[in-house]
Amino acid sequence: MRRYVQYEPFDIYLFETDTWQHPVHTHSYFEIIFIRSGHGQHNVNGNTFAYGPGDVFLLGPADYHYFEIQAHTAFCYIRFTENYIKDQAQVKSSNLPRTIDFLLNTPYQAGGSIVNAKEEQEKLEYLLTVLLQEYSQRESDSYEQVINGIMQAILGILTRNLVRQQATSFSEYKKPQLIQEILVYIRRHIMQPELLRLEHLAANFNFSPGYASVYFKKETGESLQGYILKYKLKLIQNRLRFSDLSISQITHEFGFTDASHLHKLFKKYYGVGPQAFRQQKVINSQPDNS
Repeated sequence: MRRYVQYEPFDIYLFETDTWQHPVHTHSYFEIIFIRSGHGQHNVNGNTFAYGPGDVFLLGPADYHYFEIQAHTAFCYIRFTENYIKDQAQVKSSNLPRTIDFLLNTPYQAGGSIVNAKEEQEKLEYLLTVLLQEYSQRESDSYEQVINGIMQAILGILTRNLVRQQATSFSEYKKPQLIQEILVYIRRHIMQPELLRLEHLAANFNFSPGYASVYFKKETGESLQGYILKYKLKLIQNRLRFSDLSISQITHEFGFTDASHLHKLFKKYYGVGPQAFRQQKVINSQPDNS
């Protein structure tokens, strides 16, 4: 699979096309993809979604994707590297690094467009227009300050919409910085169970294992292992809804001992097993022809 590399910390790429020219690929950077016109299909990590004007996709370096264009499409890509995030972290008054960390470690890639409400899409289009105007005047003395301010606004709107989609309390994003760093660490390593063991996590944050459990429970209201399990099951929900992976493949991907173990846990939390959940979603997604 091809990997695209970007050396500049921040870049904006505009183009229009009738035919997608790029192979399936990953990146060395993060990218926000705005669909400004046109429609077709977007395949992300093996999941396929219809796209249209106003849709917004957010991809990280590990994500692979391609488009199937059905009508002439205008794209706008905002691309930034980890160095861009690190540079923003130097600005003490900036919430941009925390916003980016929250966005890039939340299960959005399997859910299609982040933004669906028309009023939110209109706000983003306005901000994007201003961003493009400022980007075309990069020689300005205040360029970086203005660009970073607009980026904070754009990412703030994306965060808000993503939280709404995930039906997650926005209060989690407002938690103290330390617990938020722990939550981001869990999201980042959710596929690496050995890194989420209590002893390893406690050592990573300079806690004793006993205190780590007490602290997590105090700040979140639930146990560490309970949070990890529920977060993992939320990701599995997305796999069942949007991918063609078999139950056995999903079981293996998320490190469960066998499909029976996953079935029991899924039924405990959602009232039905994984297969029944998938069938319900298929039925609910079918058009009503009555």
